[in-house]
Amino acid sequence: MSATILVFARAPVPGSAKTRLIPALGADGAAAVHERLVDRALATAVAAAVGPVELCCTPDDVHPALAGLARVHGARLAPQGPGDLGARMHAAIARALADGAQCAIVIGADCPALAPRHLREAAAALAGGHDAVLAPAEDGGYVLIGLKRAAAPLFAGIRWGEPSVMKDTRTRLAALGLRSVELETLWDVDRPEDLARMQGMREAGGVVRE
Repeated sequence: MSATILVFARAPVPGSAKTRLIPALGADGAAAVHERLVDRALATAVAAAVGPVELCCTPDDVHPALAGLARVHGARLAPQGPGDLGARMHAAIARALADGAQCAIVIGADCPALAPRHLREAAAALAGGHDAVLAPAEDGGYVLIGLKRAAAPLFAGIRWGEPSVMKDTRTRLAALGLRSVELETLWDVDRPEDLARMQGMREAGGVVRE
């Protein structure tokens, strides 16, 4: 099953990207880290080789750094559009499916632990009969969601950024009667204490691993 991978990313603008890292790195440093994470996420998505990759940008798709990364990795570039994160994810998934994708997988740019094998496992789960696949995050959210059909209620009214995101999503999945499976729990880079973990991964040679 061919899966379109939708990489959600914010433009690396100092002062608006990775704001919770600013106390440790400054605005420019936090934006630079974010840009490196976007680069890695795109490399991971391409290396998975499960289908086309699209970089979904906010606030728009005109920032030169994001355009350059999309070009380097051969990804399509698209704006996320209006609304909260849930509305934007639903719109991107619905658009990918309407364009002919058999399934759509959304990932963020905050999880350096996400590897190509996770994306292949997600695509295989959807091909194997599941309606949805998720990779939970240690902070209570999720770093990956894949669907075979658009489901707006799965995203509406979720308190994004709160530790209840994954729990609430499980409840929605059950209410919608969607057969779901979860991959291993991963971690993402949100706070200054996550930087040491990411540095340790880099020192261990943790580039796009299988």
